[in-house]
Amino acid sequence: MTRVAFIGLGNMGGGMAANQAGAGHQVRAFDLSADALARATTAGCQAAASVAEAVADAEVVITMLPAGPHVRSVYGEQVFNSAPKSALLIDCSTIDVETARDVARQAGEAGFRFADAPVSGGVMAAEAGTLAFMVGCDEADFSAVEAALEPMSRATIRAGDHGAGQAAKICNNMLLGISMLGVCEAFALAEKLGLAADRFFDIANKSSGQCWSLSTYCPVPGVGPQTPADRGYEGGFATTMMLKDLKLAQGAAAQAGASTPLGAQAEALYALFAANGFGGKDFSAVIQLLRGRLSELA
Repeated sequence: MTRVAFIGLGNMGGGMAANQAGAGHQVRAFDLSADALARATTAGCQAAASVAEAVADAEVVITMLPAGPHVRSVYGEQVFNSAPKSALLIDCSTIDVETARDVARQAGEAGFRFADAPVSGGVMAAEAGTLAFMVGCDEADFSAVEAALEPMSRATIRAGDHGAGQAAKICNNMLLGISMLGVCEAFALAEKLGLAADRFFDIANKSSGQCWSLSTYCPVPGVGPQTPADRGYEGGFATTMMLKDLKLAQGAAAQAGASTPLGAQAEALYALFAANGFGGKDFSAVIQLLRGRLSELA
């Protein structure tokens, strides 16, 4: 039985912590939300009163936090001061590359092993234990990181050294945001041209337009595998989270001097969609913006 501290029990972290407990590990969990902490205890975790209490005797510390400043604060002010030096530290938050590298540097100076390991797969995969992890860490630490993530993972891939996991996540989600917009535009046009959505899905899914956003996460209800579109675009990957990742991608592009015009356009469209009050809807709901049918989401 591994002693795991899990910090951050939101939409993603809650399911992830539950899978750690389900694997037979002793999970001591903490979140600022009492409701989130109560759900975690129902799933088999032990509630901690603070980060310091959660990590005090942990062998593995896993964090899933909203943004870079939270990661800096939790590690710099709490984890480094309270966890045993033998603990393996894994941050699964999606943050900027420079923050990930800086926290890794601080961890090394404090005597800890550290990995940035952002995830892909959304809430359903977090609950099912089928997330994909993109890991940035020292090569010698990867086998330990992979073993620690196994209860939550369908695939764990080392992207490179510290920060590489975040770089992979940012690039991947920029691609996802762009491809979903392309799929949504295609369905909106097909509809205007009188082509049935299910017929277009069958054709495109066997043609050169095939992609994950179409085949696995179709934005049209009643077409293909069940997706958030079949639940009124509730659950899944919130538009606010997609917008956050696209902003991170644009910030990284500006810093690196990379040209990402489609990424910039995707950010602008998702920002418009969120500004209309739909930030809580799944990101595939942007199809209603392109259709001119936002009233159907109200």
